[in-house]
Amino acid sequence: MALWNRLRETFTSRRNLFRAGGLAAVAEATQAAPLELTPKLYESIGVRPVINARGTFTIITGSQSLPEVKKAMEEASRHYVHLDELMEGVGKRIAEITQAEYAIVTNGCSAALSHFTAAAIAGFNPERMQRLPDLIGLRNEVIIPAYSRNQYDHAIRMLGVKVIEVREFAELEPAINSRTALIYILAGPKDDGPLGTAAIAPIAGKHNVPLIVDAAAEVLTIPNVHLARGATAVAYSGGKCIRGPQAAGLLLGDKAMLQAAWINSAPHHAFGRSMKVGKEEIMGMLAAVEMWPKRDHKAEWSLWEERLGYIASRLQPLSAVTTTLRQPSPDLSNRTPALRVEWDLSRLNLSGQTLAKQMLDREPRIVVANPTANSIQVVPYMLMPGEEKIIATKLHGLLANPQGGAAPASMEAAAANLSGQWDVQLDFGRGSAMHTLVLEQDGNTLLGTHRGEFDQGNLTGTVSAQIVRFRSSIPTLGSRIAFEFSGKLNGNKLEGTVNLGEYGQASFSAERHRYA
Repeated sequence: MALWNRLRETFTSRRNLFRAGGLAAVAEATQAAPLELTPKLYESIGVRPVINARGTFTIITGSQSLPEVKKAMEEASRHYVHLDELMEGVGKRIAEITQAEYAIVTNGCSAALSHFTAAAIAGFNPERMQRLPDLIGLRNEVIIPAYSRNQYDHAIRMLGVKVIEVREFAELEPAINSRTALIYILAGPKDDGPLGTAAIAPIAGKHNVPLIVDAAAEVLTIPNVHLARGATAVAYSGGKCIRGPQAAGLLLGDKAMLQAAWINSAPHHAFGRSMKVGKEEIMGMLAAVEMWPKRDHKAEWSLWEERLGYIASRLQPLSAVTTTLRQPSPDLSNRTPALRVEWDLSRLNLSGQTLAKQMLDREPRIVVANPTANSIQVVPYMLMPGEEKIIATKLHGLLANPQGGAAPASMEAAAANLSGQWDVQLDFGRGSAMHTLVLEQDGNTLLGTHRGEFDQGNLTGTVSAQIVRFRSSIPTLGSRIAFEFSGKLNGNKLEGTVNLGEYGQASFSAERHRYA
């Protein structure tokens, strides 16, 4: 018994030691990178910020909110308020500023589209609200002109609706029926065409079908151009050119529809509950709208051109490099000048993709726009004071002494002919899928078809010895999915990885199809 007690004491002591050691390790790890509420906030957790010379893209956190927005959000965080009362007050105030009938603030432009769709289906009816996205017995169709299909219309499709595409004006009215919930239009140059807002609005009004325009990245027009054309409502991103909070959007238009959209969103127990907008974002968005007519937009434009001019002047001594100031099209989205930086490939062996990667990978990190074989663009839209000097210095250094531009290795004879049908298994971080490749090979060149689970697209690529690389693009609802395969042939099996862009990476293995 005494022996057992000694063993138990030893085991307990060792267990406590391990536990203590583990806690100490956790504590040490935590202490190694404490959160710093300073300009080094991101670096303190191992995240490397970037300079945004690309534009208002959500993946690089859009825009920087105005100082007035930051102040409004901080002050709003210090008090409690009833959200229904807050939205009523904010809606009236934004409506006054924008000359719209009413307004609500949402959790981004996508949320505005979802809430509007829910309102078009369920209205103020709580029984219908609770059924969403079960659309049995409810309006379940949304009409979208084919040119307006895009990856963002997922915000509408998430309600479970069926999209009805129309390509000609003559198809519009016959497509409207008792199941039609709304019509959606993506703002842009084609909105002035035969299936634009002004053309569709009278037909929509005749059948009492609400019409919403997605103007996410547009400048805010007062009075609103889309409402003037007859739209029921127009949706904006709050965190792009308006420079409000990143997690905010704006919906302007018909008061009854927008109040129904608010009831279908958080904090109410409805479909939009998960798309919550807080008091800080609501007041920050109001501050951004308040500032819009007060901002000197001509002076901002002049400042953007001045910053691009500085970058161009710094690159002017590089004889192989030319710069061009490019002005935007009449489109209202992301209205900003840009500087195209182009070089002579016979003198500088450097691709735009390589330069863009070097600008991003090396400190200070800079994201540029539209890399091509021999050019990149600098967009000043969201540059902060002094960042043009940082960009100019880095660009000059990389273009004066280009690195990493070695010519691609010459192609070797293909180890085998890959022509035929291949069965492909894609293994994602979670889950897998079976795809099919139909390949045609001519020397080192690959052409063919990539069939996914639901659709198919063309592919192009190369074979060098045992190394196989090809790209494909498969259409999907409102968008396309790009695949970039890189693999090695081992006998009758092809294995490697697939770059899925914003969706990460998968591994794949392929074998020739065995015909029955």
